[in-house]
Amino acid sequence: MTELEKLEKLLGHWKEHNMEHAETYREWAETTARLGRQNLSDILTRLYNDAKAMEKLFDEAAESIK
Repeated sequence: MTELEKLEKLLGHWKEHNMEHAETYREWAETTARLGRQNLSDILTRLYNDAKAMEKLFDEAAESIK
């Protein structure tokens, strides 16, 4: 396996792992909002949104390998 092939596989793994974390951030944002901790919920929502934006970057990186 070449280094680029390895990187392509890693990017897929990283993207999947990133999205798993993103979903956790979203769930905790909802939980903290219910607990009346809106500021914390807002921060977690920003983390979720930033993780979602990274999804596109993982796709761009994988596409540029081809």
